[in-house]
This record gives sequence, C-alpha cells and structure tokens, in this order.
Amino acid sequence: MSSNRVDEVLTFPAWPQHGPEERAGLLRALDQEGWWRNGGSEVDSFEEEFAALHGAPRALATTNGTHALELALSVLGVGPGDEVLVPSFTFISCSLAVQRTGAVPVPVDVRPDTYCLDVDAAARVITPRTKVVMPVHLAGQFADMDALAELSSATGVTVLQDAAHAHAARWRGRRVGELGSIAAFSFQNGKLMTAGEGGALLLPDEESYQEAYLRHGCGRPPKDRLYEHRTQGSNYRMTEFSAAVLRAQLSRLEEQVAVREERSRHLMAALARIPGVVPQGRDERGDVKSHYMAMVRLPGTTAERRLALVDRLISHGVPAFVAFPPVYRTSGFWEGPHTGDVDDLAKRCPVAEEIGNDCLWLHHRVLLADTPVLDRLAEVFASAVAAG
Repeated sequence: MSSNRVDEVLTFPAWPQHGPEERAGLLRALDQEGWWRNGGSEVDSFEEEFAALHGAPRALATTNGTHALELALSVLGVGPGDEVLVPSFTFISCSLAVQRTGAVPVPVDVRPDTYCLDVDAAARVITPRTKVVMPVHLAGQFADMDALAELSSATGVTVLQDAAHAHAARWRGRRVGELGSIAAFSFQNGKLMTAGEGGALLLPDEESYQEAYLRHGCGRPPKDRLYEHRTQGSNYRMTEFSAAVLRAQLSRLEEQVAVREERSRHLMAALARIPGVVPQGRDERGDVKSHYMAMVRLPGTTAERRLALVDRLISHGVPAFVAFPPVYRTSGFWEGPHTGDVDDLAKRCPVAEEIGNDCLWLHHRVLLADTPVLDRLAEVFASAVAAG
C-alpha cells in the first residue's frame, strides 16, 4: 500500500439499510387495529412472502433466530435424554437452543474448506440417543445437503437446517425451503435482512406448521377464546412492526445477494493473493451463496496476532471481527446438559480448534461496496498482515 494511504479510512455502505418502504410499512402497522399478529396482517403477509421466496410450503415468524431453533427442536420432539449433533465451529445459539430443551448438544468437527459440518465426522458420533443433526450454512455456504440426506435416510436422524446466514441461497438450484427439512432463520441486526431482531422457520408440510404455530403461541390454537392450551410452548410471536420492516427488507434481498456474489469473488481473489491468507472455500454445488460474512484464515497465526490484525483493520474503517471459538470453549456451554470434557472434544474437533484460533471475518456490507473500494480493502488487509 502506498505511503500516502497508510492512515486511510475506508468507507463502506451502511448496515442496516432502509428506505421509504420500511417507513411506509411501520406506519401501515401503526395504523392497524392491532400491533400483534392476532390483530394485524403484517406477520401473516411476511410469512407468505418469505415462504414463497424460499420455496417452502409454510413459514412461521418468531421473536429471534435462537427462539426459531428452540421452537424447531420442540416441534421435532427433542427433549431430555436426546442428543443433537451441532457444528463445533458456529455461533453458540446452536448448542444453547439444544440445551434449553434439556437435550445434549454433541459438537462435531467441521470441514477445513467450507467450515461447515463434516458429515463423516457426524456419522462417527451418532448413538441410539441421537435425534437431530443441525448443519449450519456458515456465511451463506451450504453444508453438504446431499450427504446429510443420505445420513438421515440411513440412520433415521432428522436434519434441521440452521439457515441464519443463508437467506435466498441455493443448493444445486434448490432454495432452502425446497430441501425437505425444517430451516431456521435469523433477522438480528447484522443479518442479511433485519428488523433489529427476529427469526423464522420454514416448514416442509402443514402438520409441522400447525405444531409450530401452537408451540409459538403458548400452545393456543388460532382464534382461541377459551385459553385452550393444547401443548407446551412459549411466546415466540413476532410483532407487526418487525414484520412490516422485514417485508421491505425482503423486497431487496435477492438484488443484494447478486451484488455480494459478484463482489465476493472479486474480493476473495484479491485476498487469496496475500501471503498467509486463505479465504473460506466454496462448494460449487451451492450455486447461490448469500455471503453473510467474508471469512478468511491465517493458518499458523496466534489468537493475539489475529486480534491485532482485526484492530488494525478496524482503525482503517473495515468492519472486521475475530471468528467464533469452538462452542465447547465457552463457559456457557458447560452450564447446560453436556457430555465429555474440553480436552476430549478438542481432540475430536481438530479443524474447529484451528479455525477458532486463526479465522476472522468481514461484515457483509463490505461486499456491497464498489470494486475499487474492495481493491483498496485488499491493500489495507495486505499491509495489516505484513505489520505482523
């Protein structure tokens, strides 16, 4: 990077993005008779539109993505005594949601290229207690859904997709809702579409939708006037205001995904030319990747050097973050139902151990920038790496 750019601060598109569509939606929700889903129409409309875009028979909006996972696990009958396979390298909501049901999360190693669940590793830890396997489509890169379908067919273990990063992504031309399993989404502030918080499930059939609907409203059926609580559940209902914002966000999602697809290939090629930098790989069967994060590794680095690199990038205006630690290296993991110990899990998850130490990510808003800005970002990144 030339000397006159040493102190340069880059500017990227803001996130969240909003326009007159969000403002109109909020006013539309405000002017309704009711501000919750049982008195308005925004949540119902959002669910229909979200399901249609993702090719699912039904969708159900929730308070947030973690609750979406908890609700999905409940619908699938997961409870105390059961085991759920989760990637060892992911945000901790995956294991926390399992533990909130009383079940045991079983961390599974991930692939060194895509950072997604290693299906062969999953197969090795299945027991008679294993009820669900939860692949995460990390950074919008699909886990191997073909291999997971084969594993499910052979073992009877149900697949639950964590699609919190995979809005509008496609696997071999199929959308998330066309893959035949429940999928959970998040609309947290940093996600690819957002209302600050929020979540949703895609349901593959009417039976699972009806069960999820009951459980997301404290067990009450639609239009209940008699407090008829038919099953266990909680209040996972989305507000009309969140749904109104998300309808507007949904309207520009596919266009933004297309831009990120193009810009990501440009940026990752530039970062790959920097010595010591290895971008996240891509399984080309995932023919549309939504790019929640731009993730790279610095193999052989230390956690301290990685943090210093992130700090240098932030000083130049780059929204950079250290990647997740393996879920079992957090204190919260050990406060819920669990099995094994840190040393045992670390030996079983060597790839997650490495990635958790040397990976960092850039927020997806960088991928909405023009290519000259991305070229400057690559220069800043190379300089920050060279600084040690």
